[in-house]
Amino acid sequence: MSVAATDKVALRGGSALEVLRIFLRLGLTSFGGPVAHLGYFRAEFVERRRWLDEPAFADVVALCQFLPGPASSQVGISLGILRAGLPGAFAAWLGFTTPSALAMILFGYGVTELGDLSQAAWLHGLKIIAVAVVAQAVWGMARNLCPDRERATIAVGAAILALLIPSAIGQIGAIVAGGLIGWGLLRNTATVQPQAPLAIHLPRALSLTAAITFVALLFGLPLLSAAVPSHTIALVDSFYRSGALVFGGGHVVLPLLQAEVVPPGWATNDAFLAGYGAAQAVPGPLFTFAAYLGTVMNPGPNGWVGGVICLVAIFLPSFLLLIGALPFWDSLRRRATVQSALRGVNAAVVGLLLAALYNPIWTSAILAPADFAIGIVAFLLLALWAVPPWLVVILGALGATAVAAIG
Repeated sequence: MSVAATDKVALRGGSALEVLRIFLRLGLTSFGGPVAHLGYFRAEFVERRRWLDEPAFADVVALCQFLPGPASSQVGISLGILRAGLPGAFAAWLGFTTPSALAMILFGYGVTELGDLSQAAWLHGLKIIAVAVVAQAVWGMARNLCPDRERATIAVGAAILALLIPSAIGQIGAIVAGGLIGWGLLRNTATVQPQAPLAIHLPRALSLTAAITFVALLFGLPLLSAAVPSHTIALVDSFYRSGALVFGGGHVVLPLLQAEVVPPGWATNDAFLAGYGAAQAVPGPLFTFAAYLGTVMNPGPNGWVGGVICLVAIFLPSFLLLIGALPFWDSLRRRATVQSALRGVNAAVVGLLLAALYNPIWTSAILAPADFAIGIVAFLLLALWAVPPWLVVILGALGATAVAAIG
């Protein structure tokens, strides 16, 4: 059996229950934000389980960087589709999202005794572990995706651009520039192996329907909200647009949500900021902040019903976009000219991860020599001793707490 065929088989044959179990564990232990999540995914699905190879993973990451919405959640949904079709997509999203969504809904119901978590020692330890996780991902992806001086240069250039323009414009610009450079300069770069087709079990008709539905909801919901005086429709419209129009995901969506819910009086600014602080302390995607907002909103629907409505509305665009784009992306990524561009794009993705490793991950976590010591020990455990990431997370939280107690 050829290597390409083997890769395709590795992507197939999973069950939605298997996907749910794995992503539920990741949803409970993946601290550190979107970039760290990609590091956890790479360690789990490329290195440990070998569901797909490094180039295929990088191609999926590149697609999700292009699309609006939460990039790490979209990568997870894509992996679920590759493993078990549409049931796998839902299972991946449910497993990865449920722990933090439940935590945010509970916090919205008044679990205020947790207080201000921003200075908690164990939370700082989780930030340090995110440094090690992302560093391992950057190191491993760079070895595979930047093996020559041309692609290493693209990666460094992308990192510099992303640091100089710390916004979605800088990220998208770096990816576009990497693709253009790859298309122009890397056409003659030898490919080690032909690209294996991704095992996407989605009919083209379904993909077209999903793409049309995405556009129809994007333009139709505001019209429906204006015509029908329903707070539920207004909620769905606001959170759907927030999920459909934000590039970069994660922290980028928070000011957009604040503009949607605070000026109309749906939530106070104090309530918004309290939820924002709690969102930093939970694993999984930051987009679950929508569940908190739906819980504390006034008027109804609120409580857990409002939380579920807002949560589904903000993630729905990601499902529609991925179902619409993945089959066509698989066809494109196997064309020779597109592969040349993707070599540059994948190098740029490594550069974006490198930039994120510095800011905000390193700058918010490594504040003292003890932090650096915990970080390098965590990197050693992950990269050389192959300790499971969830265990390193626990050890990092305990280590930071112990250092704080001694100090």
